[in-house]
Amino acid sequence: MQAILLVGGFGTRLRPLTLTTPKQMLPVLHRPMIEHVVCALGAHGVDRVVLALGYHDEAFRAAYPDGRCAGVDLSWVVEPEPLDTAGAIRFAYTESGMESSEGTFLVANGDVITDLDVGEMLQLHRTSRAEATIHLIEVEDPSRYGVVVTDSDGRVGAFVEKPQPPAPSNWINAGTYLMEPSVIGRIDAGRRVSVEREIFPAVAEDRSLWALRRNTYWIDAGTPQTYLRAQLDLLDGLSSAGVSSAGVSSERVLSGVSSAGVSPAGVPAGVSPEASIDPAAVIERSVVMAGAVVGTDSVVRGSAVHAGAVIEPGAVVLDSVVGSGATVGRGARVTDGTLVGARFEVAPGVTLSGARVPGAA
Repeated sequence: MQAILLVGGFGTRLRPLTLTTPKQMLPVLHRPMIEHVVCALGAHGVDRVVLALGYHDEAFRAAYPDGRCAGVDLSWVVEPEPLDTAGAIRFAYTESGMESSEGTFLVANGDVITDLDVGEMLQLHRTSRAEATIHLIEVEDPSRYGVVVTDSDGRVGAFVEKPQPPAPSNWINAGTYLMEPSVIGRIDAGRRVSVEREIFPAVAEDRSLWALRRNTYWIDAGTPQTYLRAQLDLLDGLSSAGVSSAGVSSERVLSGVSSAGVSPAGVPAGVSPEASIDPAAVIERSVVMAGAVVGTDSVVRGSAVHAGAVIEPGAVVLDSVVGSGATVGRGARVTDGTLVGARFEVAPGVTLSGARVPGAA
């Protein structure tokens, strides 16, 4: 099976982390987010992934110059202008040569990490002779999602994008689709077309849209809260999706000592062996990536510290993300979902809570 991965968005909800890096290239547990997504698809029989690129497309090409990602063949197309979700699907399908295969294909949002069994979804798709089948997940607040109403067999009766309360259902579009080539014929070329607002409602009207309702592990890692939670969920083993943290030792490299002085046990698995951690630092349930430096008497808890970042002595990082090459100054406090952008410096002694630094221009 072939798949189209939608990765062309601007990642505005994760700024400033995405000012220079596309969202799906941000690291999640020591690997780019996209590798977790592609690896999970490959585990369910997808052997080729086409990236529908837009924002900072060069970052993807530079990362995978040999056309392989997580063991799966990779190719890409770049939209000349934003075409919305359905427009991007059509463009990727036609420009990548997928139309020559004439078979069922998969579409997924590039910021969704899930344990979905694509094989089970494909079985429903085929037995129901659906034109399109979508994965649904149940949430408490469906107001910011596409809400889907189905009958007992799974046929979709209504597809309502981001409804006003009360919503007709708590089952939402989870961002993984199986489609027949006929869906492409429904999408106008050369204009912005939304698969959620135009195409799925039209397929549902023709009684050809089906849904698999499965409360498997699922997370849209596109917000500050969910991006951090995805890291910690994978660290905690709550999901089997994506690549493992193989190569991440349970030992820490301690600054200022030889390899003989490496702590032998009791160190969180989320700490890269290529990070430099002072013996007097406290790290709890966090991801600390290669080349990061955590100084004496500092505390990192429930957080992600990207590659090459520096947490100076006495600094505290709680439930936050420190971008690549950034510095949290001596005695500073970064808490409550703060995002520190790449190579930015938080001044010594400063307290930040729920901040984004640097902020919008």
